[in-house]
Amino acid sequence: MNVFPSKKSHHFVFFGTPEFGVIVLDELKRRGLMPALIVTAPDKPRGRKLLLTPPPVKVWAEKNTIPYIQTETLSPVPERLANINSDFFIVAAYGKIIPKTILALPRHGALNVHPSLLPQFRGASPIQSAILSADVTGTTIMLIDEELDHGPIVAQEILDTPLPIKRLTLETTLAEMGGRLLAETIPEWVAGNITPREQDHAKATYTKKIKKEDGLFELSDLEKNPEMLYRKWCAYDGWPSLYFFAQRGDKKIRVIVKDAILDNKVFIIKKVLPEGKTLMSWDGFQSMLI
Repeated sequence: MNVFPSKKSHHFVFFGTPEFGVIVLDELKRRGLMPALIVTAPDKPRGRKLLLTPPPVKVWAEKNTIPYIQTETLSPVPERLANINSDFFIVAAYGKIIPKTILALPRHGALNVHPSLLPQFRGASPIQSAILSADVTGTTIMLIDEELDHGPIVAQEILDTPLPIKRLTLETTLAEMGGRLLAETIPEWVAGNITPREQDHAKATYTKKIKKEDGLFELSDLEKNPEMLYRKWCAYDGWPSLYFFAQRGDKKIRVIVKDAILDNKVFIIKKVLPEGKTLMSWDGFQSMLI
């Protein structure tokens, strides 16, 4: 399989929203594959001031002068999407279910970049779930059908780095891997040289949507299960973070663990960010509470 696509240009639509999609787009661009159209989510309020913020994939589209559609729903089919003559679609962390009417539009179907070794870790949080389970992971190129992460596998690659790895680092690694694998796969797929294989649905595992409270722990947990605590710290990197509540005077404050290590099966907190304070060492924080 060639690393670079054939000289024939491929006409495709890209569906994606967060930074994961941007990394995949960068890998495709590096190999001469640029979408004819991008479909992404609408701008949304972000941060404490709730400023209206564009999704990262929209920012990429504008920077690269690629036309885009922002839509909350794909039903009915947007006119610009219905009228485009596409070889295939690519979906990478789009965040919405794509209706059958849209999946039927491209000549060669819709390929999804999923950051796990399907059928393991279907659903919303495959990266966090792999870290929490300390399992082997990788990336899958899948032909999308009507069910969640259910379609036949077109290509797969195993990550040879052992887990746990911090979530943001692993997300970048798997997105880069997915983009490279996709670029290698596309010419062979369009040429009809790949026969997709059905997933072993009996071995499927499913992930849940991560909630803010998943990052909460008690200081007593430091000795109960230090290895799992370290996995959680890695898995919840960025959001929701690993945090606990501490009593300071007559007030309970939220404290985020910002730096930690697992040393000889001991979870050691090195730096924390207490509510209303700046980043400080663990020893400094403990002295503050006295």
